[in-house]
Formats: sequence, structure tokens, C-alpha cells
Amino acid sequence: MGTKPRRQIAFLSLLGITQLHLRNPLIIMWWSAAFPGFGHLLLSKYFRGFILIGWEMFINTQMHLNEAMVYTFIGHFEQANDVIQLRWMSLYAPVYLFAIYDSYRTSIDLNHQYILAKRENAPIAPFKMAGMEINYLDKRSPSLGVVWSLLMPGMGQLFTHRIIMAFFVLGNWIMLCYWSHLLEGIHFLILGDLTRSASVITMHWILFLPSIYGFAVYDTYVNTVEYNKLFDHEQAVMLKADYQHPQFLFPQSPQQKGGG
Repeated sequence: MGTKPRRQIAFLSLLGITQLHLRNPLIIMWWSAAFPGFGHLLLSKYFRGFILIGWEMFINTQMHLNEAMVYTFIGHFEQANDVIQLRWMSLYAPVYLFAIYDSYRTSIDLNHQYILAKRENAPIAPFKMAGMEINYLDKRSPSLGVVWSLLMPGMGQLFTHRIIMAFFVLGNWIMLCYWSHLLEGIHFLILGDLTRSASVITMHWILFLPSIYGFAVYDTYVNTVEYNKLFDHEQAVMLKADYQHPQFLFPQSPQQKGGG
């Protein structure tokens, strides 16, 4: 009598696909260092990732870390020293280090879980439908997903049907663009008014944008590639399990029996 598999490679729901696959722990750790929480989002640890991202944005804002970084980059060290709020520093460093360590450790653990799940070869439900949404396994172009993410962060996640991530990335991108006055700065830059373009930009908020932009592109590409691999894997499992043996005798219809 067969036993139920303890692990499964992927779970398909109306909001997206959560799957196990091999990841490079150093890359996951790098994303956590670039922006705490991003490494956990790549591991599909959404709650933990959202908490760390919210913490990063709140503490960074209270500490004025981004402003201090801008003044440091342009050589205004006294202004950087004046603007930084050191009383928040003791709250920043421990959680920042934890985000890096935990994402590295978790990626190694999930790699082990993937190897075990692949050996158990649990079945994958390739189709999910309800009143509000339909989701299914199919193959999509990673380069096309990257193009959509380059045009607007969050669109690549919608392209791969990752609804939770799309809502989060798109919402944060819109919010930060509004607070940083990015589009106004681009408008004046196109008009050739460099002074006004520089003055309207809020540097504290705009420094968050490159990380989110790069993460949206990378996340879309990696997950599109892995979803394509998952599609191939599910097809292979189905064919091995259901394809009939060459010697299988097909039942004859009544007409065939009478004619014989």
C-alpha cells in the first residue's frame, strides 16, 4: 500500500505558484544585503519578507540613512553626520544581519527539501479554477517577462501570475515614485531644466527605487524559467504515470466485434 508523499515540489493556487527549486544561497544572501526582505521573497517566505521590508523602510526613514548616504557620496561629510539619527542605529544593524543570515540558512534548508521532494515525486495539480480567477501551468518567455518588468515593475509578476508579489511590487513602486517626485524630475529633465529637476527630487525615497526595480526584473526572470521547468516536470510525470504500455489491448466497439 502506497504512502502519501511528505513533501511536494509545487503548490498551485489562484494567487500563484509556490515551488521548491535549487537556489544559490550566496545570491539569496546578496539580495538580503541589498534590501532586507528581498532574499526571503525569492524563497517564497512572503510574511517574513514583508515584515523585513517594512522594517527596513521605517528604520531607514527614521534614521535618515539614505540622506546621509547621498551626502557621503558627494563628499559632504559634515552634513551626513548632522542628518543621521544614531539612536536608531542600534535597531538597524541586528535585524539587517539577521535578514542576511536567515535567508542564507533558509535557502540551504529549502534546497535539501527540494531534493527530498523530487525523490518522493508527489503529483502536481496543473490547473486551478474558481469564480474569480484561473491559474494553470504553462510555458512563457522569460525575456518577455523581463521586458514587462523593465517597462513597469510589477507587470512581470502579473505576467507570471504571481498576484501577491505583483500587488506588493507595483504598490511599492507607485508609492515611492510619488513620494520621491521621480516623474516630475524626469519631466523637468526632458525639458532641459536640470536645476529644477534636481531640486524637486526627494533623494531619501528615490534611493529605494533602484533596488526594487532590479529585484522586479530578476524575480520575474528566475521564476519564469523555473515555472517552465516545472511545466516540463509535470508533463514528464504525467506521461510516465498514464501512458499506456505498447502491448495494451484496446477494447473493441460492438461494431468491430460484429464485423469481425
